Amino acid sequence: MHDTSLLHDKVIVQFGGTGLLGRSLVASLGGSGATLIIASRDRSSLESLAVSECSAGRTVHVDEVDICDEASLHALRDRVLAQHGRVDGIVFNAVSRPMAKMSADLSDWKASMETNATGFFATVRAFGDAMAAKGSGSIVNIASMQGMVGMNPWLYEGTSMTTSPDYFFHKGGMINLTRYLASHYGLQGVRVNAVSPGGIYNPEKPQAPEFLERYAKTTMLGRMAEAREIGGAVVFLLSDASTYITGVNLPVDGGYTAK
Repeated sequence: MHDTSLLHDKVIVQFGGTGLLGRSLVASLGGSGATLIIASRDRSSLESLAVSECSAGRTVHVDEVDICDEASLHALRDRVLAQHGRVDGIVFNAVSRPMAKMSADLSDWKASMETNATGFFATVRAFGDAMAAKGSGSIVNIASMQGMVGMNPWLYEGTSMTTSPDYFFHKGGMINLTRYLASHYGLQGVRVNAVSPGGIYNPEKPQAPEFLERYAKTTMLGRMAEAREIGGAVVFLLSDASTYITGVNLPVDGGYTAK
């Protein structure tokens, strides 16, 4: 359930919407009253999601962008401004995971950097500058608790699950760049915050039973998150309920990083 007044009359652009968390964020933002534009390289992959959301009475549009191409980002920004007159917030949820393990080819690391580091920075700069010119706005970056802590190999023992060093690197960098951007844009009325989800249970591709049992023991709530439980924090940071909050990394991890 969502309070449709929280983001009423706000124009929000979400980057990354096809994955488990991305789809859930779309429902949360649209259900909170936002005019939502979801953007990715593959516009067609988002069309059915937008149709479903609009049929439920939510205002969701789809657009195409390549976040690794600054000209493409500027073109998207200009289209949104031309159609809606402003941008009130963005949610950066785009991520690329080409690197599967520590021994992967170095080209995978480089490819990961293009999206998760350079693409991230180019996106928040393009839209942050537009919001700064207007004098208000909110940027919410979807980081991860894995940007806050080291890898715990015990969780994965006896399973085929793996972790990749690039993900820890990028999410840690995202959290600290969030602080830098909050300082850079603060006097121009733009707030910048991060949300760091913990592990999210995937009903479409369930994690290994051994992993689920061990992970539950590491949290204070004794379970993994459901994707729908992340959206509330994002909506809050985009809304006028958080107008004096900036530079924050908010863990939504069931107490994992506090235990």
